[in-house]
Order: sequence, then structure tokens, then C-alpha cells
Amino acid sequence: MHLTPEDKLRDGYSWQALARLLGAACLLALTGCAALQHDSPLPPTVTAALQKAEMTEAVLGVVAYPLTGPTRGLRLNPDRPQQPGSTMKVVTTIVALERLGTNARGRTDLLATDKPEAGVIKGPLYLRGGADTDLDWGVLWGMLRQVREQGVTHIQGGLVVDRNLFNPSRMDVGLAPFDESPEFQYNVIPDALNLNTSLLGFVLQSDDKTLSVRTSPALPDLVLDTRALVLNDNACAKWESTWVLPELQVSQGTQQLRFQGQFPRNCTQQLDLNLVDRQWVTTRVVRQIWRQLGGQISGPDIEGSTPAQAVVLAGHQGRPFAEVARGMMKRSDNPLTRLTYLRLGAKAAVDGEPTLAAAARSVHEWFAAHGIPKDGLTMDNGSGLSRSERITAQQMAAVLATAYKGPFAPELLTSLPVAGLDGTLSRRFKGTAVEGRARLKTGTLRNVVALAGYVLDQQDRMWVVVALLNHDEASKRGSPVLDSVVEWVAGQQ
Repeated sequence: MHLTPEDKLRDGYSWQALARLLGAACLLALTGCAALQHDSPLPPTVTAALQKAEMTEAVLGVVAYPLTGPTRGLRLNPDRPQQPGSTMKVVTTIVALERLGTNARGRTDLLATDKPEAGVIKGPLYLRGGADTDLDWGVLWGMLRQVREQGVTHIQGGLVVDRNLFNPSRMDVGLAPFDESPEFQYNVIPDALNLNTSLLGFVLQSDDKTLSVRTSPALPDLVLDTRALVLNDNACAKWESTWVLPELQVSQGTQQLRFQGQFPRNCTQQLDLNLVDRQWVTTRVVRQIWRQLGGQISGPDIEGSTPAQAVVLAGHQGRPFAEVARGMMKRSDNPLTRLTYLRLGAKAAVDGEPTLAAAARSVHEWFAAHGIPKDGLTMDNGSGLSRSERITAQQMAAVLATAYKGPFAPELLTSLPVAGLDGTLSRRFKGTAVEGRARLKTGTLRNVVALAGYVLDQQDRMWVVVALLNHDEASKRGSPVLDSVVEWVAGQQ
């Protein structure tokens, strides 16, 4: 059977054969081959792209080499720690594939310590979060229905929401926002419950003169005030240009959202936003669903721990991690990656250890176990949505080279965006020699653009390619520089 280069890249066809060829010498390119211990001259096309972007070589870190011949290739500032943006998801994904396992699943449980008697649970109902990636409103409804079908009608002890898989349980509380848009999905700071990714659905709908806002699910104690939201004549597609963060006011159990700014006429937008405290939303939705199912909950709503003797009444498991990784990488999903990073920490933590510290330790231990130097590596939340995370191009290349020879290479390859075809690369490299022949994780912040992954050259040799560019104008002018590096690799004979 003849396989095209695209087939090989898609299926990870050649990874085992290449690993055997690499052997021990120079495989990781860490202790390093002599030819790769210094910067190499940039190709003219890359130099020209830098000049056009009005940038110098000092802002760019590059390591690129064929896995069958790591003494070849391209190196520029390989050992300089740089911000990686979302290419840091490569590190989190690779470590999680090995340390959590491809079949690792998050779990949500409903529990009670009191056995139902005549349809009554005298104590509380416990909702325990276990980093379930797929816990949405429908799943929660199904779990509560399972409890109701066991004959339970009345829960007398209220509701206890248990987020204590992570330490602290609410990392979002008191943390300064990453940027000026904390309400949007990419900025959500996850917790162990992860109900609907801590987002509430909003529908904004206008005609020529009026505007309405509703939520899904509808919450009766949430007041939506649109009196300060003005209609304008902008195109509906540009609604975000005049969007202003709504103000939240809390008073005696009622929450009021005051919308402001401007919104286009004759426009409808469906938005998932993080505007209302997640504990308030969780308890209201649980009580609403339980009431709709014909049940009653008395008593208070609190955040707490589930007693060891509690019995599971209903449960749900999320998807295996190998499937979750595709969303993390293809969509560059920050909350999903941060949740995975916290799962790494929860698995590694000793008593009392903060989960983020344990996660960073787990990553450092993985580097050490594979002989990858850790100098310059700084982990924060594992997603790259950070001002402090740092890694060198050489370290990232070593992580990719190690993973390519490892047992989870097919899962990793499947998770990475394919140039010109899907994920964050669906519109990039179209019509070039790179289209369909590269799997690369992208990274973008205001001052960062980055690419990291694998590229096939003209002889169907697989290359590891890492390019990190840090500059104040990176997001505006830096991407063509990285593209020129990848196109140079893809064109090698």
C-alpha cells in the first residue's frame, strides 16, 4: 500500500521507524550534537521577513531539524527563555498524555450520607466536582433525574458544592484579570466542578428601536438591566468593537447585571459569558432543575467537602483525555488546558500542597526523567495565557522530539492543528508547500507569536520546528516571520 506524505503526517506512520533510526545519540538534541551548539545563519527568506516586520534577530528563537539528522537544521537564540503563548499547551498535553494517561477521565458525583427514607434525604445533597470536562446543563439534569428516579423527593439538608479536588478550590476569587475582557471564555479560570465551563449563555437581540437580553438557562433571581445599552448603526459582525463589560450588583440574593456601551441594530448575538458568580449560578440551576423534576430542597447552599462515608447516588464521566487533548490543541482552549494542568497537580500533590505548585513540579519531574534541562523553564497555568511562563526553543524542540519517539505520538499528532486544514491553522498556509504537511500548535498574545510542532520536507522527512517571537508588535507583524521559517523547512530537499 502506498501512503502519501499527508497520510504519514496524519497517521503518525513513520514515528516508530524514525525513533529506531535516531537511537540514543543526538535523539533529544539536548546534550546536543556539535553542529547544533551555535546559531546558524538565517535563510534569506527569513531575514527578509524580519526586515519587512522591522524586527531584529534578537526577538526570534528558532530550533528546526530533521528527526533523522539532528545535526542539520536551523538554530537561532535556542537557549533564550521566551514567552511561548499557547505553544505551552504542547508541554501540558505531552506531560498529561504520559502522567494522566490517554484514558484518564474527569468525574462528577451526586452523593448523600443519609439513606433516603420515604423519599426524604435528611442531610444535604453533595455535588462533587472531579474535573469533568463535559459537565453541562444537560448532564446535570440527567444526574438529578437519576436521583429523582430512585424515589427521592425532598432533600432537607440543602446543597453542598464540593470543589476541593484542587487547592485552593476557587482560584478565580481575588485573582486579577489577565486582560480587559475577563468575561469571555478564553479567560475563564477553571475549578474542579467545571459546570458549563463556568459560563452562562446570553442572547442579545435587537431590531430598529429595541433591544432585549435573556439568559439560557433563565434564572428568575438574575435581573438584566439594558437601559444604559445604546443601539448604533454598526454592522452586526462588529458588535464587539463597542462592547463594554457589564456591571454586576448583588443585593439580598438577587444579582443584577447592568449592560452598557453600544450594540448594533437588527442584530442577534449568542454569547457564553462569565459574568455571574459560579456558586450562585450552580445552586440556582440545581434547585431549578430539581423543582422541575418534582422535587424540593430545603436548607442552605454552601461550598464544602464531601464526607468519606457519603454514597454516590448518580455520577458522570467525561471523555478520555486523548479526546480532550484534541480540543485543547485544535481550538487552543485555555480553560480546558488549565483544567488539565490542574489535574496534573491534583494527581501529584502531597497533603496541603497548592495544586499549581504540584503541577509545575510534575512538569519539571517529567523534564528531568527525559533528560531535558530545566534552566529557564517557568510554568504558571500550563496554557500559555500568562505573562510569566517561559521556555526556550531548544527545550520545546526537545519535548517534541521526545514525544515523537514515545508511545503516545499518534495521540499527539492527532491533536495538533493541520496546516491549511483545521483548528487554528485552518486558514493559514493555504496554497503553499506547507498545506497538509505540517502539524503545528500556534501561540498568540499581544507581544507573542509562536509555532511548535512537526513539518514534512520535500523528501518526506519529519522535522521538529519551534519558532518563538517576542516583540511589542508581535501579534500585528510577527506571523509572516514564523511562516517563513516553516515554509523554508517544508521546501528542504
